[in-house]
Amino acid sequence: MFGMVGKKFNEAARKTEGIAGDVWQHLKTGSSMTDTAMGRIAQISKVISEGGYDKIFQQTFECLPDEKLKKAYVCYLSTSHGPIMGVLYLSTVKIAFGSDSPVKYVTEDNKSESSFYKVVLPLPHLRSVNPTASQQNPAERYIQVVSVDNHEFWFMGFVNYDSAVKNLQEAVRGVQGA
Repeated sequence: MFGMVGKKFNEAARKTEGIAGDVWQHLKTGSSMTDTAMGRIAQISKVISEGGYDKIFQQTFECLPDEKLKKAYVCYLSTSHGPIMGVLYLSTVKIAFGSDSPVKYVTEDNKSESSFYKVVLPLPHLRSVNPTASQQNPAERYIQVVSVDNHEFWFMGFVNYDSAVKNLQEAVRGVQGA
């Protein structure tokens, strides 16, 4: 009896330690921990005020009538200009990333503008989902998403990395097996 309770306790402690490590890594990925924490608070407030991730997903991305949101993961998209904080959505039809705040850029006529950063990948256009980690710092874990036309998208700083890997890989396998 006590052996089973001890085993369950150790398993729960290991999972809690893993999630705490993921949260710590998420906070360290941003430009500053304070900015990242404030960004998360603002994002949580938005989720609550707008009725949840499902509503935000439907408002942000074009959705098919029967499309359902399966999971939403707080993370960063790695870009040539640095990481962009946002949410990676997994639906029954696609994966989509939306930035938490507008990203500034310079137009061809040298004007400064900003807009929300979005990436949309239909599930049938995905070739693979590959978990990986930095060799210098194994706590820095990434998910590489490769499209059928060999475009790579790198996501990092997941608050729940293991769940994201599992569900994204299952989605790709489900489409490839269909």
